Amino acid sequence: MRRSWVTTVSLLAALALGACTNAKDVLEPSAITPPASSVQSSATPQGTSTTAISPTTTAPAPSTATATTTSAKTATPAQTAALARTRLQVAPIVGASVDAAAPLTAELQARAKQRGLTLVGSTDQTATHVLKGYFSTMSEGKDTTVIYVWDIYDPSGNRLHRINGQQKAPAVGSGEGWPTVAPATMQAIADQTIDQFAAWLGSGGAG
Repeated sequence: MRRSWVTTVSLLAALALGACTNAKDVLEPSAITPPASSVQSSATPQGTSTTAISPTTTAPAPSTATATTTSAKTATPAQTAALARTRLQVAPIVGASVDAAAPLTAELQARAKQRGLTLVGSTDQTATHVLKGYFSTMSEGKDTTVIYVWDIYDPSGNRLHRINGQQKAPAVGSGEGWPTVAPATMQAIADQTIDQFAAWLGSGGAG
């Protein structure tokens, strides 16, 4: 009986020791800390990013006010300087007839001169911007609508901006399409194009 009791005690002690060992394996801080650390580590950049965003979010308020004040005072000189530095190259017009493109090209040159822009030839290597135009017409009864798209590129061929629109005017002559488009319609498009280009350039030439 005593031997049996001793055996029982030994078994209970062994089980208790095993339980302690198992408990130690499960509750070992090293087994829990890494995941906790990992979560904290991955959260830290997010927390840092959020903190970094806060100043950026709040900073623009005074910055914007300053920019507005500066812009109001220096808008005209800044735009004038930007236009003066620009050397614009106009690529061959795509889609328009030769007769329709002639008054357009002439007015582009005249309007550019008025705005202080310098137009350069197709072989000039000093161009700062390249203007490529795409044209088409749409006839509706006695009216003809000229649809145009201008893409502005840098010398490396990267597109910087797009100007598009349409000009509707009573048709002249007979038939439809380009023969019915009056020179005044193309001249109006040229004026709008140079004005929009100058406005974009004066605003910083972004997008």
